[in-house]
Amino acid sequence: MEQRPAVPGDTGETERRDKSGFGLGMVKGLATTARTFFRPTHTQEYPDVKPHLPPRNRGVIALVEENCTVCMLCSRECPDWCIYIDSHKETLPATTEGGRERQRNVLDRYAIDFSLCMYCGICVEVCPFDALHWSPEFEYAEFDVRDLVHERDRLHQWSASVLPPPPPDPAAPPPKEIAAAEKAAAKAAAAASAQGGPTDKPGEGRTK
Repeated sequence: MEQRPAVPGDTGETERRDKSGFGLGMVKGLATTARTFFRPTHTQEYPDVKPHLPPRNRGVIALVEENCTVCMLCSRECPDWCIYIDSHKETLPATTEGGRERQRNVLDRYAIDFSLCMYCGICVEVCPFDALHWSPEFEYAEFDVRDLVHERDRLHQWSASVLPPPPPDPAAPPPKEIAAAEKAAAKAAAAASAQGGPTDKPGEGRTK
């Protein structure tokens, strides 16, 4: 009787391949284990050895309280609604005679619930007055989840560990504000020179 050749999808052929490769796979696995066993370990004994973190890592959100104007922009843009702000209005007297009194917002409470925060950084990005910054601090775990609501005093303490911004890239284009100011200054100088004519002082002649 003629024997039928085995096809790749045949169960018998698959079992024969598994049996033949079982020993080879074990040898490869043991060789990998042996190579790793004799390598020096790189385990850091935390908390005795502090981990080396990137300089701009997202550890915790710090608050610079004196920069906050209670504009509520961070609270409105937060996708998790984990920022709680309370404030009141304060009337300031006029600084000059006949001037008008003005009102300002005074911050009463600023708290962040880090059990809800997903560290997206939207609040840091949208703050128009640089009142929120990323701090590299990360050791603020609590035994009770309710203690993860940190008030403004704790947030302000973390502002001392905020790193300075990195230097600008020399190859980057200039900011739009500087470019617009330079363009406006050049236009004003051109208009002034066109109206005033030559800028030579009286009594001075032009030399070739």
